[in-house]
Amino acid sequence: MTFSRRKFFAVAGTTAVGTLMVSPMEGLLSRQAFGRKLGKGYGPLVPDPNGLLDLPAGFKYRTFSLTGELMNDGTKVPGGHDGMAAFPGPRNTVILVRNHELSPTSETQVQGPNPYDPFCKGGTTNLVVGSNRQLIKHFTSLSGTYRNCAGGLTPWGSWISCEENTSTPTSFPLGDRNYVSKFHGYNFEVPASTTTAVKPEPLIAMGRFNHEAVAVDPKTGIVYETEDRGDSLFYRFIPKERGKLEKGGTLQALKFKDIFQAQTFADFPKRKPMKVEWVTITEPNPPEDTVRVEGFAKGAAQFARGEGIWYGDGEFYFCCTSGGALGLGQVWRYIPAKETIELFVESTSAAELENPDNIVVSPYGDLILCEDGDDQQFLVGVTPKGELYQFARNAINDSEFAGACFSPDGKTLFVNIQTPGITFAIWGPWTSHRG
Repeated sequence: MTFSRRKFFAVAGTTAVGTLMVSPMEGLLSRQAFGRKLGKGYGPLVPDPNGLLDLPAGFKYRTFSLTGELMNDGTKVPGGHDGMAAFPGPRNTVILVRNHELSPTSETQVQGPNPYDPFCKGGTTNLVVGSNRQLIKHFTSLSGTYRNCAGGLTPWGSWISCEENTSTPTSFPLGDRNYVSKFHGYNFEVPASTTTAVKPEPLIAMGRFNHEAVAVDPKTGIVYETEDRGDSLFYRFIPKERGKLEKGGTLQALKFKDIFQAQTFADFPKRKPMKVEWVTITEPNPPEDTVRVEGFAKGAAQFARGEGIWYGDGEFYFCCTSGGALGLGQVWRYIPAKETIELFVESTSAAELENPDNIVVSPYGDLILCEDGDDQQFLVGVTPKGELYQFARNAINDSEFAGACFSPDGKTLFVNIQTPGITFAIWGPWTSHRG
């Protein structure tokens, strides 16, 4: 993931960049050069003259909030840009809450006045973006947490930031670079409206495990949670009081109604809805990383590295990054009104889809998947019929895409390249692929 100092300053000077129109032959050549199959979508990707982000013709982008830049609170933008969500702000602004997936050994850190654990470097930053897609301000909003990978937005205007690590003070001896002073593996809530760093409060009842992402059912207030492990479970948290996650609730894990301890890694039929039920986790905050062990013992289904999840139109879509016969990824669809789950997409080749991570349901009917594979990284679109297409390519290096989310008006797609840490705003001729 090399990134030269010279290119960094080129990115820092980038404002809006328009992609060029290409001939059919040029489009064919570009596809061959990328070595990836192109399905339906917005057309072939056009090589970016700035060498940052290849997009279909007609789309533009702007970059901001790069690692190392000085923020409005006097701290520097940390690295590890990851999960993110967009909220409506005052005076036609957009507020982004952005995770930073940083460990105690990371070279950069989220700096705040009241860290949860002073030995940890992860957390979140808030960004205020104007109607012209220009950055107005950015600042630390959560600090002292461990590997904030993804999370999810809530209907009440907050971001749930998830720790993807379950270290404890006894995991490493004092003095080890990985030492922590508190238990980790929790969710933390960050209001989009905050103007300063929040006081971190772990949402203990939501479980202590390798959290990845969450999504909230706006009809019920139930929170669905993914877990990034090879033998992960799919959870739901039923709060005692809607919108008040800190007041506790019940944690449960999904079980296939007719399959005890289902293992969904491979050999599941696509587009076949299967009935589910839920088993209750009696120890959501165990001293060891055993939440998934308890759930599986009760018959819950295992998934291959549950990662990004997003809600849209009564349905939840979540990625299993290493799922499928080839280990290249799956996308599952859960419909709470029917209590069914089905395998929606499974990659059949790296040219088609390679290890999807974060996910967003677009306002235009498609899913946008952020790849986290071993080579070239793409944003991959999925139509309502399950057809795959490339929407963007990281032209900088082989670092993952993360944090894809749309502005409240649906006109701008925000996304991160994790390393060296860049946030993009993308806009252009969006079209509906419904029907």
